[in-house]
Amino acid sequence: MTEIAEPAVRHLTAAELAAALPGVLTAPRGSGTVELVVRRPAVDAREELAVGVLDPGAGLVGDDWADLPSTATSDGSAHPGRQLTLMSSRFVDLVAGSRDRWALAGDQVYVDLDLSEEALPVGTRLRVGTAVVEITDQPHTGCAKFAARFGRDAHKLVWSDEGRALRLRGVYARVVEAGEVRPGDQVAVL
Repeated sequence: MTEIAEPAVRHLTAAELAAALPGVLTAPRGSGTVELVVRRPAVDAREELAVGVLDPGAGLVGDDWADLPSTATSDGSAHPGRQLTLMSSRFVDLVAGSRDRWALAGDQVYVDLDLSEEALPVGTRLRVGTAVVEITDQPHTGCAKFAARFGRDAHKLVWSDEGRALRLRGVYARVVEAGEVRPGDQVAVL
């Protein structure tokens, strides 16, 4: 397990992000690849996994999702529509600057796949490795930690109308069929 280390890095400007965005938007539709699986066993801790187990009750087994309170539920329990997050490997690579900083984003499954609302409407099911997940209606947007780690301009971009429609910050899903996921596995719309 590694604790989040946040070395000083140069964040991209709005102009640099805009110039690089077309490359992000060439991600494949319908079928892509799992690039990285990351478990968050505690706040600000990350474990890159060779194999992750996805479970309908637990999400990514060993992740702290179920232990985190949510302001989106009436009793403060973990929100079932925010069980798992998928993020574009192309976008995180752009804002992170290097692969060793991807996990700072705080998502669990990084994929080379078009995650836009147009490509994956709410309710879309994906086979991710041997598991099946369903895209939920929960918005996934950048927080203050995202802005600190990847820059204010990246944060503004993910909050923009375009960024939200493209789901640049990622997308929430829930596990509907248990299975395993590994880097290199296929992710495909069902």
